[in-house]
Amino acid sequence: MPESATSHVVEKLNERFEHTVHPRSRAEEVIEIIEAVVLALVAVATAWSGYQAARWDGSRTQLYAESDALKVGVEELDTLAGQDRIYDITTFNSWMAAKAGGNQKLAAIFESRFRDEYREAFTVWLNSDPFNNPKAAPGPIFIPEYRSAKREEAKRLNADAAAIFKRGTQAGDVGDRYVRITVLLATVLLIVAIGQRFRVTGVRTGLLITAFLLLCIPMWNLFTLWRTH
Repeated sequence: MPESATSHVVEKLNERFEHTVHPRSRAEEVIEIIEAVVLALVAVATAWSGYQAARWDGSRTQLYAESDALKVGVEELDTLAGQDRIYDITTFNSWMAAKAGGNQKLAAIFESRFRDEYREAFTVWLNSDPFNNPKAAPGPIFIPEYRSAKREEAKRLNADAAAIFKRGTQAGDVGDRYVRITVLLATVLLIVAIGQRFRVTGVRTGLLITAFLLLCIPMWNLFTLWRTH
């Protein structure tokens, strides 16, 4: 091939190369910087959101376990309180049978076997003259003075268990919000990645603006939840 023809081919290739390869404009450099900032924010926010989601989920599990443990104690106390009530009724009926039969010695034996809590109610009931007063209660268990420390403790523990369970539910809700934030951050990352595939400045800028505006939502939620934590 003659030298002039070779030079002509080289010139044509250089022209084509100049048309296909454009130096980056100032706008493209700015866009790339903003994209880098957005990606950095997304990375940090995703790590923080994932950490918080795991932490709140752990709190929910721990609180649910504490609530379940208290409920086990409630069931045990309720069972014991029920047994005490049956014992009170049984001894009282035996006392009534002995009293009605005129066996004062046997009645005194049953009375001595009353539980201390029941004895207080029994004394109040007996002072109401139940054998002559038609308005008297049928028995000590039917008056307000009849109380069970085990039953009251069971009610207190049950209330504590309910409060702890509620806290666990709230912790789970917060953890779920952090998970939703992570999903939004992944969407922002996807939009930025798609924008980087375009060479058209206008399209790339539009996608970047969309990603930045969408990023404001999870960032605001992160700052809000961070303060509540």
